[in-house]
Amino acid sequence: MEVLVTGGAGFIGSNIVDGLIEAGHQVIVVDNLSTGKKENLNDQAEFYNLDLGDQELKEVFRENEISHVIHHAAQIDVQHSIQDPLSDAQNNILGTINLLESCRAYNVKKIIYASSAAVYGEPDYLPVDEDHPIKAMSPYGISKHTPEHYIKIYNDLYNLKYTIFRYANVYGPRQDPKGEGGVVSIFVDKMLAEERPVIFGDGQQTRDFVHVYDIVKANLLALDNGDNILVNISTQSRDSVNDLVDHLNDILPYNVEAIYKEARQGDIRHSSLANQKAEELLGWTPDYDFKTGLEQTVGYYSK
Repeated sequence: MEVLVTGGAGFIGSNIVDGLIEAGHQVIVVDNLSTGKKENLNDQAEFYNLDLGDQELKEVFRENEISHVIHHAAQIDVQHSIQDPLSDAQNNILGTINLLESCRAYNVKKIIYASSAAVYGEPDYLPVDEDHPIKAMSPYGISKHTPEHYIKIYNDLYNLKYTIFRYANVYGPRQDPKGEGGVVSIFVDKMLAEERPVIFGDGQQTRDFVHVYDIVKANLLALDNGDNILVNISTQSRDSVNDLVDHLNDILPYNVEAIYKEARQGDIRHSSLANQKAEELLGWTPDYDFKTGLEQTVGYYSK
C-alpha cells in the first residue's frame, strides 16, 4: 500500500510513518518542517518539504501512486490560533481542502484525518462521547472541526472513504517539550533535569492521556477498517496533573516537588473521552495504561 502522511516529521506523524514502514507499506511524507524535525524522518520514506497549501502538492500525487492519505499536518498552537486566526484557518482548513482536491483528482481511496478533543470544549458530561455538542473554545477547535465536514462532503460527492479520529491528550516519544508540548513531555523534561515542574491551579484537574503508540495502532487499523466513521481515540480514564508528578517520582530514582501557581483562565477542569465506538467499529483498544506509558516515555527521553 502506498500511503501519504502529512505532518510525517512531527511528533505523532513520524511515529505513524515508522509503524507503516514496519508493516511493509511504502510511505511518502509531506511536511513543511515548521514544527516537524528532520531527525524524526524515517530514511525509508520519501520526503517532500512542502506546505499543504502549495499548488505543488498535486505533483506529489502525480509522481506517486498514493492509495491512502493519513492527514496529521496542522497548526496546533491554541494561543497562536487566538492571536492569528487567519493563519490558523489557512493551515488547518484551506490546507485540508487543497489536500482533498488532490485526493479527488488522483483517485485516492481513503483519507484518515486527525481531529481533536478541542472540538468539544468544556464537557457537559464525562466521558465525552462522539454525540457530545460541539463547543469549540478557540479558533483552533473550529479549524480542526471544519475539515470534518469537508471530508464527509468529499465522501458524498466523490466516494472518498474516510476515518476521522478525535484524539484525547497524546503523549510519548518525540513530543517536543520546548514548543506547544503537552504537559507530559514538559514535566518529563523538567523532572529528568531534577527541576521542579509548574502546576497551574491545585493539580486536581484531570486529562485522558493516550500513548502515541496506541494512536499509531488506530491509524494502521483504519487503513483497512472503519470506513466512513468518526471515533474518539482515548483511554477513557482520568489522571490528574498531581498523578502525573506522583507517577514520575515513582519511576525516577529521586523525588521532585511541583511548584503551584494560580490557575490559568480558559483551562478545562476535567476531560475524558469515551472510546466504545473505536472498539466496536474499528476493533481498537489501548495497549498502554498511563503508568506503563510513562515508564516507556521516560526510558525514551532518558537516552
